[in-house]
Amino acid sequence: MDEEMKVLETISNFFGKFMALIVLAIAALALFVPVSCTWIQTSWVNYLLMIVMFGMGLTLKLEDFKLVFTRPKDIIIGCVAQFTIMPLLAFGLGKVFGLDAALLAGVILVGTCPGGTSSNVITYMSKGDVALSVGMTSVNTILAPLLTPAITWLLLRTTVTVDPMNMFLSIIKVVIIPIALGFIINKLFGKVTEKLVTILPTVSVIAICMIVASVVSHNAEKIFSTGIVVFAVVILHNLLGYACGFGLGKLLKLNVSKTKALSVEIGMQNSGLATSLAGSAFPDLAMATVPGAIFSVWHNISGAILANIYNRWSDEA
Repeated sequence: MDEEMKVLETISNFFGKFMALIVLAIAALALFVPVSCTWIQTSWVNYLLMIVMFGMGLTLKLEDFKLVFTRPKDIIIGCVAQFTIMPLLAFGLGKVFGLDAALLAGVILVGTCPGGTSSNVITYMSKGDVALSVGMTSVNTILAPLLTPAITWLLLRTTVTVDPMNMFLSIIKVVIIPIALGFIINKLFGKVTEKLVTILPTVSVIAICMIVASVVSHNAEKIFSTGIVVFAVVILHNLLGYACGFGLGKLLKLNVSKTKALSVEIGMQNSGLATSLAGSAFPDLAMATVPGAIFSVWHNISGAILANIYNRWSDEA
């Protein structure tokens, strides 16, 4: 049994290390040979995301939330930055590049979603403050059912019809309930989940790849038809998020590890959730799912590159 677990852990480490390349390869296959991935139904996206969120719940402990009380200033900074910088960047870029209603809705949804588990992994790879990263992700995710619909409605109310209650219920179902179940199971069966956690990167990467493959393959023609503009907006959105987080950290004179965590947390979004919400909140705007799908691929690539850069930056540097 121990040997089997070691093999699974080795496979999991491989998936974690090469996640960006794996997601990129799957996205390219889905884009250029869509028929290879269309068997993954778009209706599966919610369930796949629930698996990822359940996995996140399995890794959470009460200690992660104690940070809210022991370091409230850091958490508040992360929360306020997350739900102001990325939504405003999304809105500004959408207007500057003249995106149509569907693409604008998709980009703004990416901006109003909380950070995802990827930000915790990239912070770890960056030698940043992992506890702070996990704390910010946890708190922002809990606040998402209220803040994501509210901010989305505020920014899009004059462009498209937004149903905040529908979004609220979707986030509760797809994010909060799976995380809560994972957290409870981890609390009750800690010894079992300790072993499961070692293979979680494999499960998460497979689920994320399937989400990307499904959305990209079913929207391949639409992605090609948008041209370079939507790619430019998504890439700028992500990179400006990193830059703003870095700048805010320096402005507030945070130490190096906190600055890294803040930069990564702001720049990386739960784009799987954005894609899921786009499909349910804007069923008549098929293109709204495209920005989230592109962001899912891109932020894993940029995150890996950023981690390589941040890894060389220390307090002594």
